[in-house]
Amino acid sequence: MSVPSTELNEVLDQAVTAVTAGGELLQKRYSESSRPGDLDEIVRAIHANDDAVLALIKEPLLTARPGSHWVEDELASGLLPEGEWWVVDTAEGNINHIHGMSEWGVTATLVRDSVPLLTVVHLPLTGDTYTALQSGGAFLNAEPLHSSAKTDLRAALVGTGQAKPGEDEESLRHMGASVTAMLLKALVVRVSVPATMQLIQVASGRMDAFWQFSDVRSGLLPGALLVSEAGGSVTDTRGEPWSLGSSGFLACAPGLHTQTVKVLSDLG
Repeated sequence: MSVPSTELNEVLDQAVTAVTAGGELLQKRYSESSRPGDLDEIVRAIHANDDAVLALIKEPLLTARPGSHWVEDELASGLLPEGEWWVVDTAEGNINHIHGMSEWGVTATLVRDSVPLLTVVHLPLTGDTYTALQSGGAFLNAEPLHSSAKTDLRAALVGTGQAKPGEDEESLRHMGASVTAMLLKALVVRVSVPATMQLIQVASGRMDAFWQFSDVRSGLLPGALLVSEAGGSVTDTRGEPWSLGSSGFLACAPGLHTQTVKVLSDLG
């Protein structure tokens, strides 16, 4: 059963309010001079950010969509149970935030039967808010987004990155091989975290492709909806339809999809 667009628009408005409030709190906790000294300090700072924002935005988001559920583990992967779920990253790019870097924000995506219905990405340092509704377009501060029109991978700015710390060695070697392969084919390859910060660039047409050999939901769902609603192609790395059950992810300009899939598929 489809959800009426007017109903989703109301939920989106409430989600924007909640996510923006979370971003404002995260900005108050931000310092350009922050330099954690060891792993224990890093872990404490990450959890402190997550806990502070979670306490502020969880209830408003659940209230915005009565009957919805909350995904507790933001690093979890795979298909969700039936029904509607909020997949939220209370500090997307938390590692950047606690090191005084600028690429971080707050995201919330409402998912129904493992398909994203709406998403909000708020970047407090710039005041930018990216939104998308299923079949309703993608926007930056209410202005429509459009993916890149490029058709030649040799002119493309592409990117990838880790999904999370502690990934298995095989996945990391696969990622490294893909970077090498793209360095030989694309104009420039960017490797950074988090995924959402690159995916909003793909949706905006500033970057041309992003791929990842991972299925961490919170890092992929916002960008997947933004890119697809901006006219981009979203598949797995072999060009097949992407879902939360896929083992690889690719979002790119439609004119580059075939070329990009070939490079990634040739990795084996």
